[in-house]
Amino acid sequence: MNHQESLTSYISAFVAELVNCGVKDVVVSPGSRSTPIAMVMAEHKDLHVHIHVDERSAAFFALGIAKVTHKPVAILCTSGTATANYYPAIVEAHYSRVPLIVLTADRPHELRDVGAPQAIDQIHLYGQHVKWFVEMAPPEGTIEMVRYARNTCARAAAVALQSPAGPVHLNFPLREPLIPDLDREDLFTFKDRTERYVQIEKTKYGLNEQQIEYYAKLFDQYEKGIIVCGSMNESGQFPEKVISLSEKLNYPIIADPLSQLRSGKHSGKNIIDTYDTFLRNEDAKLALKPNIVIRFGAMPVSKALTIFIKESLEARQVVIDGGGGWQDPSLLSTDMVYCDEEDFCQSISDHLSSANNNQVDYLQKWQEINTLTKDHLTKINDITELNEGKVFYKLAEMLPDGATLFVGNSMPIRDLDSFFFHNNKSIRILANRGANGIDGTVSTALGAALESQPLYLVLGDLTFFHDLNGLIASKLYNINIKIILINNNGGGIFSFLPQSNHPKNFELLFGTPLDLDFKHSVTMFNGIFDRITDWDHFSTSLLQKLGNHGLHVLEIPTNRDENLQVHRNLWKNVSWEISRILTGEKE
Repeated sequence: MNHQESLTSYISAFVAELVNCGVKDVVVSPGSRSTPIAMVMAEHKDLHVHIHVDERSAAFFALGIAKVTHKPVAILCTSGTATANYYPAIVEAHYSRVPLIVLTADRPHELRDVGAPQAIDQIHLYGQHVKWFVEMAPPEGTIEMVRYARNTCARAAAVALQSPAGPVHLNFPLREPLIPDLDREDLFTFKDRTERYVQIEKTKYGLNEQQIEYYAKLFDQYEKGIIVCGSMNESGQFPEKVISLSEKLNYPIIADPLSQLRSGKHSGKNIIDTYDTFLRNEDAKLALKPNIVIRFGAMPVSKALTIFIKESLEARQVVIDGGGGWQDPSLLSTDMVYCDEEDFCQSISDHLSSANNNQVDYLQKWQEINTLTKDHLTKINDITELNEGKVFYKLAEMLPDGATLFVGNSMPIRDLDSFFFHNNKSIRILANRGANGIDGTVSTALGAALESQPLYLVLGDLTFFHDLNGLIASKLYNINIKIILINNNGGGIFSFLPQSNHPKNFELLFGTPLDLDFKHSVTMFNGIFDRITDWDHFSTSLLQKLGNHGLHVLEIPTNRDENLQVHRNLWKNVSWEISRILTGEKE
């Protein structure tokens, strides 16, 4: 068997097995060394090949697809620094538990460390940010090596999905010539095991009957318990099951916007959604101090809530993690429970014969403070000037049922937390909160929009600028997306941080105004650009149908200093009212 035949048999076996394992999407960045894999992938009728020139944006685009589909997405690039450009998205995928299959082409062993072009050290390039690394054997067409290619592919897909999900890396050393034989009639057919080469069953973490009974009794005996829900996978029935558990225990649910509890057809009973504001008040924190905390998902966005949990030093803190990780940055957990979150809620509820009436007064106090706070925060709607927080208050009203809302980091995700209140619209909320960076936000949202419509992205001007080239995906694939660009001409979040108290060089180091007219960039990608002038204009533009134009950017110009003052005034008024009521209760 000559080189071309061996190359073709080996690569086609791997690609066929990718599809057999449920991979439907691959994002390819063009390059020479990856030629045989890319050409074979393009031949498979069941594989959707998306081309993205920039590897950095390409990997985030794949991340967005995988976030929505919950299936592994493959990314392919050539050798050299192309592989390094994948790194930010791989880091995000690792910490946000998103399955990616990273395929990098490489120089063969004899061309490494000898000064050959596009040859860098790609062995374990991504370190511990991938769950599994394989240096693939050089292509051979023997029966044994075809089996090896299929088997390794099956393992890679299974490991990427196995809890906690995440990226895997396969490095392919390929010798020239690189052109496969695409005229073979049996390119994707095999004599043995015509479907999946090996079925790998996923396992779920769970508890036995004795453990379930133990935790049911434990939770039932406390009088001041809370349930904290951070970022969660939006699939399944977790919202309904955790609400049912809260009704049995009479525990309030502190619902992060990424918990998928802020919006949905569920009852919404016991959900607390304004905690980020009222937990800044010392009287509220003292009155609401828990003696047990049950936590699901990643740590919440809210710093005020994180501090509140940290200060509950004497509380029993039970973390339930179906991914078997260690999500405890406060280092205060007393119980780390590895169990599927839905199963845990259902099992504990089944073991509780009646509601915990000892909790009623404590629950009502949370609900009363939440209602009071919401009454004050809704006054942001009275502000006539364009305002960052009001954007999210309006979006909760205006977004259609079933929409996906993708939110950038820094101030947008925090304003979402403060002003996007519970509703029954089933709005899916996504963000890149694995590493909490602004990198690749546009590309990730476009990948998600490929599979989830309609999709709205809200982000700041620095985040938008950081990934402008990601907009090419919208043009190439006519992806419908509405981007609400909050342009305060710089890094607005830094105005809320301690360095803002030191004005010397603040604008130079942190404010970082760009003074850019983004209209030109949006036009370059065949998009529609609207610079919003007032709230009526915003409503009209947001509700306008895209038609044949996939990209629509609504720029909302705001003032950083004014935004800071609006937030502080709202916090001050709420805090004063809470203290007045609580101290009055004490008297």
